[in-house]
Amino acid sequence: MTSSADPAVQVSGLTKDFGATRALDGATFDVANGEIFGLLGPNGAGKTTTMRILLTLLKPTAGTARVAGQDVTRDPVAVRQRVGWVPQGHAVDPLLTVMENMRFMCGMYHLAPVAARRRAAQLLEPAGLADHGNKVARVLSGGTRRKLELAMSLVNVPAVLFLDEPTVGLDIAARRDLWTYVRQISRQGTTIVLTTHYLEEADALCDRVAIIDRGQIQATGVPGELKVNYQASTLDEVFLAATGQELAA
Repeated sequence: MTSSADPAVQVSGLTKDFGATRALDGATFDVANGEIFGLLGPNGAGKTTTMRILLTLLKPTAGTARVAGQDVTRDPVAVRQRVGWVPQGHAVDPLLTVMENMRFMCGMYHLAPVAARRRAAQLLEPAGLADHGNKVARVLSGGTRRKLELAMSLVNVPAVLFLDEPTVGLDIAARRDLWTYVRQISRQGTTIVLTTHYLEEADALCDRVAIIDRGQIQATGVPGELKVNYQASTLDEVFLAATGQELAA
């Protein structure tokens, strides 16, 4: 049993080998309950591997990871019951309406039809989608579709929500609008772990970040404190100093 004082995510010595390639090499970090936590790194640094292990989609070679108090290796089903996930690729059915997509997701969690309609309505309102229920998903803007994907990920009231590049491809106005929604979800008590290549996004949105490179955590902390520690004016400069390489495109 876990208490509210326990970290929402605990990663210790996490290692993952793919044949002769070591994708993760002893990664260690914690995410506090209620945090918005950013996992940053260049392509191939180990971000996706870490997230897939935390989502129980991969088993680690060594080390441990706990999500919402549950061990990802020993009790993956319990982890899946406590998490939500918005992948980088589209997660909605473009031929279904907004409400149909929501009700489909509710059905995946075995909600009865009446309860599904109620839950869908509860989630569409704060997402600003209450007036979009009868619209087919393929006609939605990129930002609106991303909000729908976020709302769908909250059907099971997850303790921890994982977002993989949540604003990739969106214009700045849509990105900032989505930030507002993510903060709103966080204020309701959901811990959020996200990956992003937009370092200004991590600086604006995240309570803390971890910078990973070559499968190892190179730096962890509050963005403002990291800038002070690295004598940098931007998180981009911290990133470069911590990884010693060019920013990923």
